[in-house]
Amino acid sequence: MSRIGKRPVEIPSGVEVKLSSNHLTVKGPKGSLSRELHPKMIIRHEDKTIIVERPSDHRLYRSLHGLTRTLISNMVQGVTAGYERVLEINGVGYKAEAKGAILVLNMGYSHPVNFELPKGIQAAVEKQTVIKLSGIDKELLGQVAANVRAVRKPEPYKGKGIKYAEETILRKEGKKGK
Repeated sequence: MSRIGKRPVEIPSGVEVKLSSNHLTVKGPKGSLSRELHPKMIIRHEDKTIIVERPSDHRLYRSLHGLTRTLISNMVQGVTAGYERVLEINGVGYKAEAKGAILVLNMGYSHPVNFELPKGIQAAVEKQTVIKLSGIDKELLGQVAANVRAVRKPEPYKGKGIKYAEETILRKEGKKGK
């Protein structure tokens, strides 16, 4: 039995859950999220909890059990507290600026890179070298953070580029003279 999958998802007060077949909609103080879950998974809404069960011990259903429960939990947490991802910029002359839904990145290229943020993701730039991305959809936020990081990945010699705040860059030693 899946240890994650068998735990019920607690629904806090102020969060409304609608379940029709396997289409789940969660509304909370921060917004609304909806998702189509696997049709074979058994999802029950009881009082202030959501319980996920699997139809059998087949390998596919075992793998979907914990995943389905985690997706539902992420939706509930997203509409109540939201998610945040922090990116840091290292390098001389590298900086970022937020202009509404566009993130302007000066990363040493011949031109500034205009990164358009999708709906539901907000960016706040602190000190021109710290970017805080926030939103209610964990999956979308992680993808946007990865796309921003891909504009200039950190290089291993001096560590110049965009990195996650909690990431450590493995440094390489440069060439040695004689």
